[in-house]
Amino acid sequence: MSVKARFLKRLLEQQGRHDSFENKSQADLALFRQRMHLLQEEMEKWLKDSGIRVETFTVRLIDLLVGNSAFDVPGHQLRYEGRTIKFTPIFLYGQGVTGCVEATLCVEGKITPLCRLFMRSGKATDWTCTQTGILSRPDRLLNEEVFFGIIEGLLP
Repeated sequence: MSVKARFLKRLLEQQGRHDSFENKSQADLALFRQRMHLLQEEMEKWLKDSGIRVETFTVRLIDLLVGNSAFDVPGHQLRYEGRTIKFTPIFLYGQGVTGCVEATLCVEGKITPLCRLFMRSGKATDWTCTQTGILSRPDRLLNEEVFFGIIEGLLP
């Protein structure tokens, strides 16, 4: 994680302590949105001078654990020569997870799941990555090298 990303992460954590939320779910949702924005900034930094831009779109999630309420979370996509990789938020709460994003490759109408990114709660707040379909492989921290491994399908 870059010095800038660490600084912004710590700043957001400090701001989160001062914000007043009605419940933990609202605080977790705010953190998920903030972490998605930080993820976008990190992707933009990694892709600088590549000609590939990070585009943002909105995903509406409904989480049964948040009182069946719907909320919007930003998603991100990368495009290159008719290929797209989407990073789509899919749920807020799961087993030991506060925030999950699925990365998929879209080519000529065919969608291929690549991996899932998990935002952990507690002290270990870095994104982790688990490759789709491989249950025995441990989670890896999302860093620049892992990111480029995920997006290599953008290239024909």
